[in-house]
Amino acid sequence: MASSQPVRHAFAGTLKSFKTASGKSGQFYSLPALARQFPQVSRLPVSIRIVLESVLRNCDGRKVTQEHVRQLAQWMPQAERKDEIPFVVSRVVLQDFTGVPLLADLAAMRSVAARLGKNPKKIEPLVPVDLVVDHSIMVDYYGKKNSLDLNMKLEFQRNRERYEFMKWGMQAFDTFGVVPPGFGIVHQVNLEYLARGVHKTKGGVYYPDTLVGTDSHTTMINGIGVVGWGVGGIEAEAAMLGQPVYFLTPDVVGMELTGQLREGVTATDLVLTVTELLRQHKVVGKFVEFFGEGTRTLALPDRATIGNMAPEYGATMGFFPVDEKTIDYFKGTGRTKGEIEAFEAYFKAQGLFGVPLAGEVDYSQVVKLDLGSVTPSLAGPKRPQDRIELGKVSSQFADLFSMANAQNGFNRPAELLHTRHHVRPADAAVHVEAPAEKSAPAGGPRFLVEMEQNRSTLAAAHAEVPAQQASRTGDVTVGNGDVLIAAITSCTNTSNPSVLLAAGLLAKKAVEAGLKVKPHIKTSLAPGSRIVTEYLTQTGLLPYLEKLGFALAGYGCTTCIGNAGDLTPELNEVITSNDLVCAAVLSGNRNFEARIHPNLKANFLASPPLVVAYAIAGTVLKDLMTEPVGKGRGGKDIYLGDIWPSSEEVHQLMKFAMNGKAFRENYAKVASDPGKLWGQIKGGSGTTYAWPASTYIAEPPFFAHFALENVAAGVEETGAAGVNEVKLPSVLGARIMALFGDSITTDHISPAGSIKASSPAGQWLVQHGVQKVDFNSYGARRGNHDVMMRGTFANVRIKNLMIPPTADGSREEGGVTVFQNEGPLQGEKMFIFDAAMQYMARNTPTVVFAGEEYGTGSSRDWAAKGTQLLGIKAVVARSFERIHRSNLVGMGVLPLQFKGDDSWQSLGLTGSEVIDVLPDPALAPQSDATLVIHRADGSRQEVVVTLRIDTPIEVDYYQAGGILPFVLRQLLAG
Repeated sequence: MASSQPVRHAFAGTLKSFKTASGKSGQFYSLPALARQFPQVSRLPVSIRIVLESVLRNCDGRKVTQEHVRQLAQWMPQAERKDEIPFVVSRVVLQDFTGVPLLADLAAMRSVAARLGKNPKKIEPLVPVDLVVDHSIMVDYYGKKNSLDLNMKLEFQRNRERYEFMKWGMQAFDTFGVVPPGFGIVHQVNLEYLARGVHKTKGGVYYPDTLVGTDSHTTMINGIGVVGWGVGGIEAEAAMLGQPVYFLTPDVVGMELTGQLREGVTATDLVLTVTELLRQHKVVGKFVEFFGEGTRTLALPDRATIGNMAPEYGATMGFFPVDEKTIDYFKGTGRTKGEIEAFEAYFKAQGLFGVPLAGEVDYSQVVKLDLGSVTPSLAGPKRPQDRIELGKVSSQFADLFSMANAQNGFNRPAELLHTRHHVRPADAAVHVEAPAEKSAPAGGPRFLVEMEQNRSTLAAAHAEVPAQQASRTGDVTVGNGDVLIAAITSCTNTSNPSVLLAAGLLAKKAVEAGLKVKPHIKTSLAPGSRIVTEYLTQTGLLPYLEKLGFALAGYGCTTCIGNAGDLTPELNEVITSNDLVCAAVLSGNRNFEARIHPNLKANFLASPPLVVAYAIAGTVLKDLMTEPVGKGRGGKDIYLGDIWPSSEEVHQLMKFAMNGKAFRENYAKVASDPGKLWGQIKGGSGTTYAWPASTYIAEPPFFAHFALENVAAGVEETGAAGVNEVKLPSVLGARIMALFGDSITTDHISPAGSIKASSPAGQWLVQHGVQKVDFNSYGARRGNHDVMMRGTFANVRIKNLMIPPTADGSREEGGVTVFQNEGPLQGEKMFIFDAAMQYMARNTPTVVFAGEEYGTGSSRDWAAKGTQLLGIKAVVARSFERIHRSNLVGMGVLPLQFKGDDSWQSLGLTGSEVIDVLPDPALAPQSDATLVIHRADGSRQEVVVTLRIDTPIEVDYYQAGGILPFVLRQLLAG
């Protein structure tokens, strides 16, 4: 693995030495030396060369062979992609939503080892693993200076069982560390703290930092020249436990940037333009590498912002080579002199230092963008690649309002666009009294900010702090297009001080002009790092943001992941009773349906200064390019141009954002002073977990009937009921669980947000004594399979097209299906979970059909785990997003892809058919498979599809019943 000693193989002559500026020497596996044998190496994309270094260094003749080195060293831009690369990463990064189920799987593996009489310590991460707790903070309180403290108190109350489990993991595993809540989002912590540039083995061999992470936006690290991307938790576990990350040799798309950004254009505008352009060029599953003069001009945070959005444009990575700006960033974020010298000397010795210019590197394809062509933009209202120029947002929303759902519209009568509805006063809302002061919040009347559904936990929080009290709202009306959530949130933009300082400057100018934000708009500031509030404070800008309601609400992933917290009951009532299309504007990277808030149908991604501007405007029906943002003192019209900061104003403050001492002092507290709340968490002890009764953490069922030997005739598999079966490649007599359209996201398949009381998951929690106020979220309960399998396909906006349309042509939303097996339930509409249990009780397999981009979005392993636990044996789609396809294979579910123009619509499927799936018995990667469709009229049709098991190792995983039993057998046999 990454820490192995130098190996003796055919390429041992590539082991060379280098010296740092201080004269210190180190060894490295030299790519220039390898280029003497394979001259093409010197023209390979930089990202491919870094992967090649790992293959070369870890060549042991077993998992990584000499042939692997030769194949990758001779990478050709236009070659057919059939070779798989065994990529050994330096480390693994987790966020807590995905990290907790991963830790649960590791704990379950140790329990299996103990039951089989094996040493549980055989289950131990072989590379460093860091879990950053960043996804559990919610915006319950907002707009007050003590909002952060109040939100963190609730966070620790809700998540105590999860945090106790993490603390057990810290003491049980030698290489497992946790960055506690309140330090920032995983990607920014990774950039500022965890990434070290280069690593060194005990034998003195240096090698570059590489990683995989359990968040799709792990790609933010590509901005500093680190090769890494998001994988599902099941792949991350394999990487931790000694398996290389296997992937097909990729195409590498070179994106040449020329020119420079115009005045008034932000990095967010750039990244939304890049996302739109690269989606059009279909870069799914490819590396994207940025080069050219324009790339050289981009500041490091701008590069990180673009790298972060790689999942949105579909690429495996959005990679930027190391150059002088990378070194400057390392200095500004407090890395040591020795680390920086080793980093720079290593990359120069490898010939990897500097951003290439046109013609210096061979790419599979080149996409060009003139930075001068980028314009101020938003993206939405449902997908991040749907960019809209700022001046067209109002008209685009008006058009979409009455368009059909199939056209990405909202299917509402056009004459209702401008109707408005009164909101009843908030003094009728639920209010929790406390024995402290009872005055209204400073800054004028506001809606009650407590979530009604969190009444009990709020009461506990109020025991130590003054209550925020409801007050009359006055004459408040709400209409279509109204902005009800405005959030400067999490990773995409809070890595970038230029746009955050711009937001602060805009807020300052707006306050000085007399502009205000309406009190019912839920405003929040949730930076990715504590450093952000430090430089906003030092520059004197934070008070102006606070005056507009953008007070610090938390450090972590909030609104973007669905942790926006609820709106008031009064707002929810007026929205739902009038079927309003209201909006959220946020500086995040995801705006899929129902992700931000279940009642907000229009969600727009925007730069932080535009988030503030739209909060002031209060509606997306206002054209901010031509109409006033609002009225200032004396009723004067104030336009966006009046308050928009200049590039020079932003530049003058940038020095406050790069302070190495501040970074070092901040991150020293991870170990020395992690906070009182974290210090009060007590984890268990011992090498194996005791599995106490909990609705948060439960021993997963994937190893319930595990045996050291695989079933000879097929594959041992554990279903949801824990019953062993012999799994053959074919699927016979399957019923159709669902027919889905395009762009079904992992949020649709496995939502992260709130749990409805009427849903199967909500009913299960109630049955187990959990009050609705303590449901928390699906994301927080990913350590419990009983909740998560019931939450699979439970997104309130998912549309199963098996359900007939209503009279007006609209489709029912929510995770329901029509049960098809013969018997008294045939033809009955029910929850997908309930139907799955009925099918499994009858030993009837099921399949799912879908359109383009199935599984786009977050690297959510529960989207695949839940699919498997529901007894779904195959998913047939027009195309798959990279991570979800891999996760399906890793859980023993067959991904199948239609050929050419075929689709379930062209085949005329209604959901009543019986399906056989007949793949090549050898499961040859990307081979042809046959779908046999048996229709109700007795007819039979055969359709050839592609088996999307892409590599030989994936065949092994599938035949072993999935990647987890495959790895566990290897570890326990060793």
